[in-house]
Amino acid sequence: MEWLTDLIWHHGKFLGIEWSVWKVVGWTGNAVFFSRFFVQWYATEKLKRVVVPTAFWWLSLTGSLLLLIYSFRQRDSVFIFAYLFTWIPYIRNLVIHHRHAQAHLECPHCAIRCPPHSNYCFSCGSPISPDKAPA
Repeated sequence: MEWLTDLIWHHGKFLGIEWSVWKVVGWTGNAVFFSRFFVQWYATEKLKRVVVPTAFWWLSLTGSLLLLIYSFRQRDSVFIFAYLFTWIPYIRNLVIHHRHAQAHLECPHCAIRCPPHSNYCFSCGSPISPDKAPA
């Protein structure tokens, strides 16, 4: 079992890595960015169709910004360039999602929120008037 301890704590370093606050920022960014894979996979499996949930874009934005901060600290031009512009489509997708959610129409009969441009409520079948859209 000593080999396992030596693997985890090698020469006084956890996992053989010399840890610092910046190393924690970098690894946290990596973990957050990687976790979006599981979020998207779970959402897709649950609905049995390809889905990119809002959490995916938030994790993408947070992870890429943490990795950008870390890469600036490390002065690594390869990673700076890799993460310098990735936040643009992530924020754009969050804005689009927000606008789409705001454009939903409320059914006057059952109060279910229906997709924009719906003529009828998908839940109760009542007609939906576009002039009753939320402001």
